[in-house]
Amino acid sequence: MRKTILLIFTILLGLNINAQRQGNNRSNIPQTNREPSEQEIAKYEREAEERKEEYIANFLTTLEADDFQKQIIKLSINSFFEEKIAIFKTRFEHSLDRKAAIQNLEDTHFSELEELISEDDMAKIKEMISGKFDEKEVTKKKRKRKKRN
Repeated sequence: MRKTILLIFTILLGLNINAQRQGNNRSNIPQTNREPSEQEIAKYEREAEERKEEYIANFLTTLEADDFQKQIIKLSINSFFEEKIAIFKTRFEHSLDRKAAIQNLEDTHFSELEELISEDDMAKIKEMISGKFDEKEVTKKKRKRKKRN
């Protein structure tokens, strides 16, 4: 009697384990590790550029500067992002070297603008380059303005 119960228990346990393995295999979709085509790379770069322009435009709406100052700030932010991307693409021996290069870029890149714009706008720029700019809040305000009109 014990042997039959043990045999039935073993068979049921084996079937249960087998069913779980088959269920897990169905949900795993094999991933292909193919290189992206040139068209896909170009599409991604174009979308990233559009997204960057939209981000900068949203940021510029928060500033209190006049149109001329906003154009200068826009050019400066674009060059900042290009230089930051160049730093990320550059190979460094240590990650600390990369962090130091980025910190140096953040500290020195906007020094020319300090003379042209107000302290509040400069504080907003520093906030933006440190990653604390909340773009969602700006887009919410834009939507509210559109609904009012």
